[in-house]
Amino acid sequence: MPPTGACCSHDHDCEAADCGPAYSLYKHIDQLHIRCLNEDVDGSCKNVFKAWAQRTQATDNPLRSDPDDAELLLHIPFDGAVKLKAICVIGGSGGSAPSKMRAFINRDDLDFASISSMPPLQEWDLQQDNDGSLEYPTQVAKFSGVHSLDLHFPGTFGAEQCEIHFVGLKGEYSERQRRAVEAVYEARPVPKDHQVPGDMQGSHWSVS
Repeated sequence: MPPTGACCSHDHDCEAADCGPAYSLYKHIDQLHIRCLNEDVDGSCKNVFKAWAQRTQATDNPLRSDPDDAELLLHIPFDGAVKLKAICVIGGSGGSAPSKMRAFINRDDLDFASISSMPPLQEWDLQQDNDGSLEYPTQVAKFSGVHSLDLHFPGTFGAEQCEIHFVGLKGEYSERQRRAVEAVYEARPVPKDHQVPGDMQGSHWSVS
């Protein structure tokens, strides 16, 4: 699958129009189970998810890859189902921002070996973006009913270490439905309801 060409700029002034509500899916992420393969500091991947208004604020302990390996695989579970419409990524400076992004959905078993031979649902060529002014639209029909999202960042703009300060997720959220289980109990067993086909009343077994 060829990467999505140019990323799409917001078609309005986000500060004036308040893009925050559109990028509110971070509130529906299952924070406890976010994880990232090849992160330099365990748990730092959770720091890149924050409110839209805070996207340009300095991130304490941003997500960084291993110093000698720029590849990252970020697993993002939700506490319900989402329809993902766009993604925004703010990377580091000095060529450390990710240069490409590949997306997979509803998988809990991915690692670098498995995705090396697996086509992504969609991929994008990224641009270096310091203020979140760029967004990367999804093919929305493919990103409905999303319970988990995996984002693969295979490389950078030249640095050996990848750095990410913000990941924004734009879309719609649906609360997870819980179905009640109905069970029928008999107050008093009725023998005929439990009769085995082929039973013959009045027949007797003879024992020789």
